[in-house]
Amino acid sequence: MIDRNTIERIISAANIVDVVGEYVTLRKAGANYKGLCPFHNEKTPSFVVFPSSQRCKCFGCGKGGNAIHFLMEMDQLTYPEAIKRLGKRYGIEVRERELSDEERALQSERESMFIVNEWAMKWFETNMQSTDEGKTVGLSYFRSRGLRDDIIEKFHLGYSPERIDALSKAAVEAGYKSVYLQKTGLSLESSSHRLIDRYHGRVIYPVRNISGKVVAFGGRILSQRKDVGKYVNSPQSEIYDKSRELYGLFEAKKAIVKQDCCFLVEGYMDVISMHQSGIENVVASSGTSLTHPQIHLLHRFTRNITVLYDGDAAGIHASLRGIDMLLEEGMNIRVLLLPDGDDPDSFARKHSAEEFRNYIEAHQTDFIDFKSRLLLADVGNDPIKRASVITDIVHSISVVPDGIVRQTYAHQCARLFGLREEAILAEITKQRDQAARSRNNAANAEAESAESVPVVPQGETATMRPETNKIELAEHLLITDVIRHGAETLASDGENGAELKVVDYVQQELGVDDLVLQTPLYRLVLQEAASAVAQGKNNLLSYFAAHPDPEFSKLALELGDEDEMVKANRIMRYDNEKAFLADRMVQLINDYKFVLVETKLSKLRKELAQIPPSETARMMEVLTEINSLMPVQQALAKVCTRTIAR
Repeated sequence: MIDRNTIERIISAANIVDVVGEYVTLRKAGANYKGLCPFHNEKTPSFVVFPSSQRCKCFGCGKGGNAIHFLMEMDQLTYPEAIKRLGKRYGIEVRERELSDEERALQSERESMFIVNEWAMKWFETNMQSTDEGKTVGLSYFRSRGLRDDIIEKFHLGYSPERIDALSKAAVEAGYKSVYLQKTGLSLESSSHRLIDRYHGRVIYPVRNISGKVVAFGGRILSQRKDVGKYVNSPQSEIYDKSRELYGLFEAKKAIVKQDCCFLVEGYMDVISMHQSGIENVVASSGTSLTHPQIHLLHRFTRNITVLYDGDAAGIHASLRGIDMLLEEGMNIRVLLLPDGDDPDSFARKHSAEEFRNYIEAHQTDFIDFKSRLLLADVGNDPIKRASVITDIVHSISVVPDGIVRQTYAHQCARLFGLREEAILAEITKQRDQAARSRNNAANAEAESAESVPVVPQGETATMRPETNKIELAEHLLITDVIRHGAETLASDGENGAELKVVDYVQQELGVDDLVLQTPLYRLVLQEAASAVAQGKNNLLSYFAAHPDPEFSKLALELGDEDEMVKANRIMRYDNEKAFLADRMVQLINDYKFVLVETKLSKLRKELAQIPPSETARMMEVLTEINSLMPVQQALAKVCTRTIAR
C-alpha cells in the first residue's frame, strides 16, 4: 500500500491540465478548459477541467475526478498504477510494501495480459537485434524497406523465429503462465496440448493503445508460402478490441494536437514510413473498416482529417462508408489520392516531409469533389445512374451535424451538378427527417423497456446511479455534507461549551435512534471521518481525496464541489456558514429518518397484505408495529422537507 504522504505529494505536484491534455484537445473557457469527453461519444464538448481545484468532470456522463482518477478511468489502471505513473512523471519516488502471495494472486487478468505482452514485445525486439536469424531475416527485411534504426526502435519492431515454439518455451521458462499466453493470442494450443507460437517466422509490429500499453501484435510473413495469410493479427481479447484501436495513435497524438490535423492511412508501414519522412501526425486503421469508436478517438485530438488513398479503385470504393462516418462525427474531411502505383509507404520513401506536405496541400480535395469524380467515372451519360450518384453525395451531406457546413456543401453540390440549390436542400431535409424518425422510433422502443429511475433533489449534483433507492440517496446527501463540512463547527455542545463538529452531530443523531447507515461505503466513510476529525484533521475533503483506498478518494472527488445553485441559495438565505450548516444538517437528518420510517411502513403494509387470515398472531404483531410507527412518521413529516420521498 502507498502511504498517504506520497499520495498527497503527487496530487499536489500533478497538473490536471497537462495530464488530461495528453488525451483530450482542450480549449480555454474562461478560467477553465473544455474538450470532448474521452469517456463517451459526444459532438459538443461537455468535459471541463478545473485548474483551480485540479479536477475534471464531464457534465454529460458524470465521470471525472483528479489526475489519478482520470488516468485510472482512461487507461484502465489500478489506483497504485495511476499513482506510480504520476509519481514517475513528476519525479516523486513511490514506495510500497511487497505484495503478499494472496494479493499477488488477485492481480487483475488485464494487468497480467499487459505484462505478458510487454515481455513479448521486448523478446521479439531482442530476438531480431541479437540472434543470427533475427538479423539475417527480420532486421534485413526492415532495412530493405528503407527504415532507419531509430525508427525501428521507436516502433519496437521485432522478429519471431521460424521455430514453432520459440516464444512459448521462453515465456514459460521466464515464469509466465500459459493461460495468459493463450488469452493474449501469443500462443496457440495444439491438439496434442503443445503450445505453439502464433507469429513464428514473421516480422512483428506491436500495437500500443493510447497510453502506450502493448495490446496486440501484427505479424507479417516473409516467405512466399501460399497456404498462410500474409498478415496474422492478435485476436480479440480482454485488452484488445481492434475496432477501438488505431495503429500509431500513441506515437502521433502530440503531433496531431500540434498540427490540428491527422492523416489517416491503412497499414503499419504507411504509418512508420511517414514518421521516418518527418510526418508524425498519422494513424492507420490497420486494414479494418473505420469504426465509430476509432473516429471518437481521433475526435479527442482534432476535427481535421485527411484520408490518404492509393490508386486501388476497389479499395477506395470499399472505404467510402468511412467518409460518411467521419462526416457524421462532425469531422472536417479532406481526401488525397496518391499517384498510381504509390501508397503512403512508397510515396514517403521517395519524398522528404516537405515534399510530401506540399503534395498533400496541392492535391487534397474535399469529399464532394472526390466522391463525384470517383462515382461519375462509371456513369457515362446514363441519367438514372447520375441521379443515383447525386443522391449518394446528398446523403453524405445530410449526415453533417453543423447546419452552416451542410448548407455550404449543398451550395457546392448544386454548382457542381448544375442543379438548383433549393432542390439539394429539400432532399437533405428529407433525408435528415427520415433519419430522425428512425432514431426516435428506436429511442421510444428503448424507453418503453427501460425502468424508471428516482429523481435527484433540486440543487444537488446528479451523481447517483440509476438503481439508487431513497435510503441510499438520503445517505448520499448526508455523506456529501460530511465530506464537505464534517470538520466544521456546528455549535457548542451543552454546558461544557465543547465544540460540536458536523460529523459528531451526524453520529450523535443516528445514535439516538440506534441507526447505522445501510450503504457499506458510506458507513465506513462516516466512521473514518469521525476518527480523522478526532485526530485534528480540519479538511476532510483533502483527507479523503488523498486516501490510499481508491473508493474513498473517488467518492471525495465526486462529492467535493458544491453545486453553484446550493451556494447561491445559501448566500441569499443565511447570514453565516454556521447558521446554514445547522439548518441543513437538521433537514438532512430529519429527511433521512423520515425515509427510513416510510420505507419500513411500506414493507410492513406489503407484509400485512400477504399474511393468511389464519395467522392472527402474526397479523396483530405487524399491525402493532405499524401503529407504533405512524406517530413517528407524522411527527417527522411536519419537520422534514420530504424532497427525497417525493
